Amino acid sequence: MSLEGTDSSVLSRERYESLLDAAETYREALVVQLCGDVGLRPTELTELTIESVEQVRIEPPRYLIRVPAVDGRSGRTAYLPTHVERELRRYAQSNGLSTDDRIFPVTARRLQMLVSDVADRASELYDQPALADLSTSDLRQFFARTALVDHAVNPRVVKTVGGWGSFEALEPYLPEPTDAEIVDAFDATERPSGPGHGRSRTQAGPMVSDDSVIRLLLAASDRYALIRLDADGYVERWNRSAASMFGYRASEIVGTHVSTFYTDNAVNDGVPERALSAALEETGYENEGWRVHKDGSQFRATDVISPLRDDRGRHRGFAVFVRDVSASHAELEGVRSRRDELEGRYAVARAHRAVARSLLESTDHEEVETRTCTALTGGRAYEYAWIDRATVTDRRTDWRASSGIEPTDVDRLVPEQWLEDGPTTDDGSAAVSVVTDVSLDVENGDNGASADKTGAIARVPLPYGDTVYGTLTVVTDRPAAFDADERQWLETIGEQVGYAIAAIRRRNLLLSDRVVELEFACRDDDSFFVDASQRLGCRFELDSLVPISESTQLYYLRLQGASPADVFDLAADDPGIDDCRLVETDEHGWRVEFVVEGSSPTLTLTEYGVTVLNAATEDGLTTITAESAADADLRTILAGLRSGFPNSELVGKREAERTVQTAREYREGLEDRLTDRQEASLRAAYFGGYYDWPRESTAEEIADAMGVSSPTLHNHLRKGQHELLRTFFDDPSGESSTNN
Repeated sequence: MSLEGTDSSVLSRERYESLLDAAETYREALVVQLCGDVGLRPTELTELTIESVEQVRIEPPRYLIRVPAVDGRSGRTAYLPTHVERELRRYAQSNGLSTDDRIFPVTARRLQMLVSDVADRASELYDQPALADLSTSDLRQFFARTALVDHAVNPRVVKTVGGWGSFEALEPYLPEPTDAEIVDAFDATERPSGPGHGRSRTQAGPMVSDDSVIRLLLAASDRYALIRLDADGYVERWNRSAASMFGYRASEIVGTHVSTFYTDNAVNDGVPERALSAALEETGYENEGWRVHKDGSQFRATDVISPLRDDRGRHRGFAVFVRDVSASHAELEGVRSRRDELEGRYAVARAHRAVARSLLESTDHEEVETRTCTALTGGRAYEYAWIDRATVTDRRTDWRASSGIEPTDVDRLVPEQWLEDGPTTDDGSAAVSVVTDVSLDVENGDNGASADKTGAIARVPLPYGDTVYGTLTVVTDRPAAFDADERQWLETIGEQVGYAIAAIRRRNLLLSDRVVELEFACRDDDSFFVDASQRLGCRFELDSLVPISESTQLYYLRLQGASPADVFDLAADDPGIDDCRLVETDEHGWRVEFVVEGSSPTLTLTEYGVTVLNAATEDGLTTITAESAADADLRTILAGLRSGFPNSELVGKREAERTVQTAREYREGLEDRLTDRQEASLRAAYFGGYYDWPRESTAEEIADAMGVSSPTLHNHLRKGQHELLRTFFDDPSGESSTNN
């Protein structure tokens, strides 16, 4: 069947569009366009190269194609529409063709068969039997009719670009004019010419159909697609833009419901049906969401759904314009993620400042803990926070401060591995430990609501020196929480809280009018002196305790019952003894010095705000006498001591008034200890500038002024200085103490 003849038999624009939609590859579509939009013959296509294309105008760009001479016909020049030129170059680039390579290196017969295959496919897809017999000759005839009738191109130009030998060949495409067409054709001659008057169609240039504009836009990018659905939402028309976006060929998708392009969740929620209903009710509907490729991968898209109606207003189907917005969505999500990250960091910084303020305002141990938890949960940094005071030996919680969650609900959140092994980091250290993907489904004590979400938990110790007052735990549902910076910040918070607790305990002890004298017994052989006294049968009695650093103390001890050499041999193998030496020997034994590095019973008590008065170790038992503020939490102190030395106990306590010595009493007591010559020598040396630096006077000059020898002056000064220091460091009774 030939389409040449009457008007009804000529290939229409709608059928031509159906033919292009049925093309499943760029090659098929390009061959159809070169025949139907350019008017080339199959034999001419086989000789075509990119070099045949020539740009003859820059703005706007316009192209011609130099058709080679074939089959005894002379060469000619044809017009190449801009959208076909773009398709032609895209095809050449994707196939790696050079400028002189043939674009279609096949026979003319193979190209005719290709067009026939596309026609058969279009006939089946769109139920148009007339398309099945379409040929390349019919496409050339479509080109001629479109140029002559639709665009009113000069017949001589059409004859030249199409390679027709005479005007008679174009006659079949020109229908007999009606009366109205005759009047319209000459109507322009009746109108006056000049500025302000409209131009004729010929003067205005060729008209471009809306369909051509849409096809040009779709061909310009693979991020847009146009789909036609029937009235029930099933795919009716499928073009190359849709095939490029979704991955389906027309034969695979025509007749399939539009829900194929939606995710399973969206289909279950009825999103496709609601979109079509909204489009009918509102004469159009636009939404954005996830769509699905043929291979199952998802992409972000914006849909514009418009209902199609016939001349009588009856609903015929839908036009769906799809735009792939994955790139902009990913960029937007990246910006949102960065914004959320920055807001999270800012929230953490605000919480840090709030904790610092709360520590300055706290007056006791419990207030430090409760204010810290409240400050941490005051913003959006953390959902819950709590502090546990627990012993290491039995992991029993004696006190728990919390915020955002009831203390009784805390155990539901603690990860199982923490309950079994205690919190540790990946490398096993006792720094900040984190567990992610933890269910936060707990009953909130404030409102009884269940928080059905997941988050992360971090736990950090509250240390001061070698003493750990407890553990701080925070919970958040922020994504990507507890990175390296935040862990470092939490570790700093833990240290600040530990320092604050220690400072408050010591301050309360200094300001308290009443004190509690405590007596502790320690039999834990982790203590060097307990172990040495048991192994050597000796006795150690503490003369003085001097703190060197947070974890190092200097012990001055009286040793009896064993030689210093034997004790020093044991100390050499103990990692907690950094150094030791013999200070002096007398008839009662030896005075020795030890540098103790790390944990010790006296250090632990000191860090809990207790002042050690004296200590004695004999037969594997250390007895420590100390004092603390009257309102001190003795359970916490004992728990802290047992955390490092489990075999310890509190064996006695009694309240006592703090002895307050006025400055006058201190001065009178010192004067009672100094002889007249010692006091006179100290006064002369002090006021004579002997203690200045650099010295104003030498010892010889002071001695000459006092009329004594230099050795005599030195003797008086040394004894007077000794009494001054003994009065400062010793208690009023003259007995040595270890206050620090």
